[in-house]
Amino acid sequence: MINPFTAAWHFLQGQLRPIPVPTTSYVGRTVIVTGANGGLGLEAARHFARLGAARLILACRSTERGETAKADIEASLTTISTAIEVWPLDLSSFDSVQNFCRRAESELERLDVLLENAALLSISGGQMAEGYEIQVTTNVISTFLMALMLLPLMKKTATRFNVEPALTVVSSEGHLWASFVEKNQPRIFEAFRPGGAMYDRYMTTKLLDILIARELAAQLDAASAGASPIIVNAVNPGLCKSSLFRDVFLVGQFFLSIFTYFIGRTSEQGSRALLVAVAGGRETHGKYVDCGKVDDPSSFVLSEDGKLVQRRVWDELMEILENIEPGVSANVKQVPS
Repeated sequence: MINPFTAAWHFLQGQLRPIPVPTTSYVGRTVIVTGANGGLGLEAARHFARLGAARLILACRSTERGETAKADIEASLTTISTAIEVWPLDLSSFDSVQNFCRRAESELERLDVLLENAALLSISGGQMAEGYEIQVTTNVISTFLMALMLLPLMKKTATRFNVEPALTVVSSEGHLWASFVEKNQPRIFEAFRPGGAMYDRYMTTKLLDILIARELAAQLDAASAGASPIIVNAVNPGLCKSSLFRDVFLVGQFFLSIFTYFIGRTSEQGSRALLVAVAGGRETHGKYVDCGKVDDPSSFVLSEDGKLVQRRVWDELMEILENIEPGVSANVKQVPS
């Protein structure tokens, strides 16, 4: 866990850093944004439509809210050439993730961007999903189940259209504060149980996202003799005025509420950070993109202990994913065709 004064200074630097409005063209590209019915996901989707994406999939737990988001995007743009579709996706259900990915494999000719933005912050501490604490299921296991199931389509896109598809996972600066006591347990994923330090759980899931994204990038490079056809990175959009923290505010986190009010980014400003990572290219591969620039993640991530835990987490996750979707881990080593 980082020194709190160092973390606070790092946070303020990133939070006050201006992030430019995205200008990268997505003409002809196909984009999937998870959690696209509101907040950062909605604003990121709006940018992709404004920048000319040919096909934009809003992956939402509620298709009704997804359709509202679609209408909002279409109404906000003077001209739009993007075909926007709403597909159901509930990351607390492995069946839902599998059905979404099989549909994508069947219906999409290409996939240029997979922006995995959807996440859950829960402080109640009592809910399980698919045998794991629900934040771990949603923010980590299902997030990377989706990533690995869609790798073949992204690799095919890279080969067929001579592009570098982007797989961007939304993390958080909260990973700096994660105590991650579960790392000392024999089975890390099984150690995440309901109850206990639930405020730490969300931050820990975002730390896991960084560790796994780094390992995925390394594994893809190894399978491709050093140059993965897919750019993988993790991004921190900073503290944003978002519905993600609604439950935290409700239980009286006064100072966080005040802090967010005065220096929190709007959802649109936060979404710019997501698009910086998506468009970051080779220099962001395997990296942590912090509020619009490549930066170091926590000292734990970069430590020797962090590297060992990273591999342990990866190996455990591959075992879990194989039990859900047999053969899915081979998608990492599969050669593009």
